[in-house]
Amino acid sequence: MTDTATTTSGTWRELLGPKNLGASTVLAGGVALYATNEFLTISLLPSAVAEIGGQRLYAWVTTVYLVASVIAATTVSATLARLGPRWSYLAGLTVFGLGSLMCAVAPTMEFLLAGRTVQGAAGGMIAGLGYAVINSALPQSLWTKASALVSAMWGVGTLLGPAAGGLFAQFGSWRWAFGALVVLTAIITALVPFALPARTREPPRTRDRIPVWSLLLLGFAALAISVAGIPRNIGWTAALLVIGASLVGAFIVVDRRATAAVLPPTAFRPGPLKWIYLTLGMLMAATMVDMYVPYFGQRLAHLVPVAAGFLGVALAIGWTIGEIVSASVTSQRAIVRTVAVAPLVMSGGLMLAAVSQVDDASVGVIAIWVVALLITGVGIGMAWPHLSAWAMGCVDDPGEGGRAAAAINTVQLICGAFGAGLAGVVVNATDAGGATPARWLFAAFAVLAALGVVASIKSGSRTGRSTP
Repeated sequence: MTDTATTTSGTWRELLGPKNLGASTVLAGGVALYATNEFLTISLLPSAVAEIGGQRLYAWVTTVYLVASVIAATTVSATLARLGPRWSYLAGLTVFGLGSLMCAVAPTMEFLLAGRTVQGAAGGMIAGLGYAVINSALPQSLWTKASALVSAMWGVGTLLGPAAGGLFAQFGSWRWAFGALVVLTAIITALVPFALPARTREPPRTRDRIPVWSLLLLGFAALAISVAGIPRNIGWTAALLVIGASLVGAFIVVDRRATAAVLPPTAFRPGPLKWIYLTLGMLMAATMVDMYVPYFGQRLAHLVPVAAGFLGVALAIGWTIGEIVSASVTSQRAIVRTVAVAPLVMSGGLMLAAVSQVDDASVGVIAIWVVALLITGVGIGMAWPHLSAWAMGCVDDPGEGGRAAAAINTVQLICGAFGAGLAGVVVNATDAGGATPARWLFAAFAVLAALGVVASIKSGSRTGRSTP
């Protein structure tokens, strides 16, 4: 690696040009559907409960969605190998549309939970396919920019979800929000036959089974971690987090030895892939601080709910800006250094947020919060597209490329669940009123992000030869 080393990279015009626009729209649109739906429901839920009841099941609307998503994400590689990109997407989008329709017509909370489970299963599949199909639908020179585009849809979902949910809820039309998802799903489904290839470019595998044991362990881990933020008793919360962490440890042991596995074998060998996944996971976990931004915006700055919701969008905007700018970098040395410092940038933003949390915050203080969240988002955005491309390109066996790509989404989901659980623990343990829990929350997650710098440095140790 030298100062003048550069990567072969396509342009944004090429990615979004006539030849690749259809594939780019389907890949990005599927992830946008999943992400928007996740945040949309949070805004709609109070209105839904007021109409159909089910207050005792309030937290499970998110829990069942997340657990179903994690489980479905582990089947992406096997499904893609059996059905190919085109039919995998058609199946996932069709089921997602059915789940959205179930939510739209739900007469009871139990029925809504069933619809959310269907949505989560299909959504986890679609989100995983968004990464896994990149190396089949697009040329290698566009992988980094395509990864940036797909990942940026999480930011788009964070922006559109609360806004659209708030508007539908304000006008008493929460059911129509799910109806709109059905229409959008149908539009993307209509593009799939024209945009995606029928088969992958990878060599056919004779045995590609669904990783049942890995799937079960990840599912129960996600369930334990998701529920950990619910109890008010810190002992129960800590116990659930320990159970979740133990199940993830058992997953690693089982997955390493299993014939049908979630992670590619390369992840368990010497090399950067395991560090790439760990960096992705640490950054994703740290972003879950955003769940409490609207809450503290109302509590400390006395913002109205809509304004507090948009305060949390600052992180998503920073993420999107960081992705777009970073994906345009071509110098390999600059890319490696960018990824290496990304956790520290994120940590700096979170620490600025921590020290600026005060009661009765003024407009000036709110502006500091916005800047801090923007910096936090830039931190994850500047690393994400390159880490995603590295994960797809640094496997030992080209046939592992699809599994390596699909595992990105699995790592993202499970680490997001860990982050959500940790956020609940910190807030519940320190909430004595005022700004204290907000300070502890942002400070704890600043430390979590900073710990990722070790993995981020190791991620770029041998990726230069394989980065598209």
